[in-house]
Amino acid sequence: MMTITQQLAAIKIIPVIAIDRAEDIVPLGKALFDNGLPAAEITFRSDAAVNAIRLLRESQPEMLIGAGTILNIEQAIAAKEAGATFVVSPGFNPKTVKACQEIGIYIIPGVNNPSAIEAAIEMGLTTLKFFPAEASGGINMVKSLLGPYSQIQFMPTGGITSKNIKQYLAIDRVLACGGTWMVDKTMINEGRWDEIGRLAREASDLIK
Repeated sequence: MMTITQQLAAIKIIPVIAIDRAEDIVPLGKALFDNGLPAAEITFRSDAAVNAIRLLRESQPEMLIGAGTILNIEQAIAAKEAGATFVVSPGFNPKTVKACQEIGIYIIPGVNNPSAIEAAIEMGLTTLKFFPAEASGGINMVKSLLGPYSQIQFMPTGGITSKNIKQYLAIDRVLACGGTWMVDKTMINEGRWDEIGRLAREASDLIK
């Protein structure tokens, strides 16, 4: 059985999804899975998130499913109960991290500076989200931060596109990247599953 970090490293691109209607996750999940992206981070930016995670877990049991934008313990519990394997937070909140460790769900908190990285290491975390990646200095900042902290690995998210993802993934200890370009909210709301599938296939081919 692969660990979560091994699964992330194998998949490399994690589609970050904001969804308005939970039922849309079923055709969306199929479009991603069938086209080489068997992962999803469903963000808690809408009320549909919990149901969407549950429906995706039922319809695509093989997928690696995470919950994003987790800001508190209540959301972490809801995500775990719905079937998420891991949770991702935009920042580093020790209370949320501790709660996730207590309920037994893997958390990847967001960091973009040395102080937050050291606080995360202190709590036993080594896989961290670098967020917001491009706005925080991008590739140069990732390299600079990885230098002094040999025990950590990053999942950059925020401003990652088909044009820059290969440069991020070429950095040693960048496990995977979160991206939204293949799961644009307008495309989801309009049900453009073939287009999403095509973009997912292109993304998957990019990293081969």
